Amino acid sequence: MIKLHGFARSNYTNLIHAYLIEKGVEFELVQVSPSQEEDFLAKSPMGKVPAIETDEGFISETLAIVSYIEAAHPDKPLLPADPFSRAKTVELICHIKLDVELEARRCLPAAFFGATASEEKQKSTQKAVAKGLKAANRLIVCDPYATGSEFNLADLYVYYSFGLAGGISQALWQTDILSEYPNIQGLMALLSERDSIKQVAAAT
Repeated sequence: MIKLHGFARSNYTNLIHAYLIEKGVEFELVQVSPSQEEDFLAKSPMGKVPAIETDEGFISETLAIVSYIEAAHPDKPLLPADPFSRAKTVELICHIKLDVELEARRCLPAAFFGATASEEKQKSTQKAVAKGLKAANRLIVCDPYATGSEFNLADLYVYYSFGLAGGISQALWQTDILSEYPNIQGLMALLSERDSIKQVAAAT
């Protein structure tokens, strides 16, 4: 059985948790925090969560975890079979992850952990997040799901990555990063009613 190592405050742990529920893959959730201890670094080289434990060993990083699960458990695929559609899905995921969430994370310690961030850093972060959102919005379909009529992995990134970025924005600047994107707001509302996401929320 797969073991998911992570903790509920990690949006990526929650993403993989929901993903495994959607796939119908049996798994065990092992509560563990990020660590720089050598025994955990042997499982996740940067000491981050989530990581999964398989019969063959550990895998870290969400896209690597998904790559393994999709190949090992091909039933209920959450990436399109068509090569172009699959690439466009991953393209959207990369823009959400790298150009929105990762930019917002620059101010995460200030938003949630009492650290400080200079005015310059905050302004540059807001500008970068706004630029990333424009890029993601060029790709997102919302008909009704992120890439079209079928729910897939991109929807989980929409929910958990935009959710974190939005939380940072709300905490620091009292602004809604999606206020100019009612299409994405509607998708977020739709996804919040999904059973897998409700189950993850109930477990936190």
